[in-house]
Amino acid sequence: MPKLMCMARLNDLPLEKPVTVEPIKAFPLLKDLVTDVSWNFAVKKKIKPFKPRPPDAPDGTWRMAQQDIDRVQEFRKCIECFLCQDVCHVLREHQLHDRFIGPRFLIHVAALEMHPLDTENRLEELKGAHGIGYCNITKCCTKVCPENISITDNGIIPLKERVVDQFYDPLARFLKRFRKQK
Repeated sequence: MPKLMCMARLNDLPLEKPVTVEPIKAFPLLKDLVTDVSWNFAVKKKIKPFKPRPPDAPDGTWRMAQQDIDRVQEFRKCIECFLCQDVCHVLREHQLHDRFIGPRFLIHVAALEMHPLDTENRLEELKGAHGIGYCNITKCCTKVCPENISITDNGIIPLKERVVDQFYDPLARFLKRFRKQK
């Protein structure tokens, strides 16, 4: 099971078996345990940034429900260790870095999309360039997260549902056509 060396304790490991220390495998090896994760930073730049709605109150502040704040707070705990990216089979085994942004950035998009103040629509990019359809929800990313973020259940699945509702729901498609005709 992949872990961060800085968070792995020897007394938690079965010491009767060898302990293997390896670099993450989803990215090119530079030297020893060092890998080139620069691809991750390039991907983050491609995601549309936060775009807040106009303030609600005359004093320039917003009103939000606490449950809406709590929903995205979990995603903000990410420490960008990229363990989720490393265990993602789409990136690690299939090398689809050019078509799939991986779980870390799907969580970043979820934090933006589910934020109560954000008005930007990222669903077209999720469906296309960000490749959310490649995720088959194995939950391996959630299992390795050192911050215990429910990446799959609380982030990826709701994003997939939004994409399906927007682009594949026959009733929604019918209503769009009907509205355009008016």
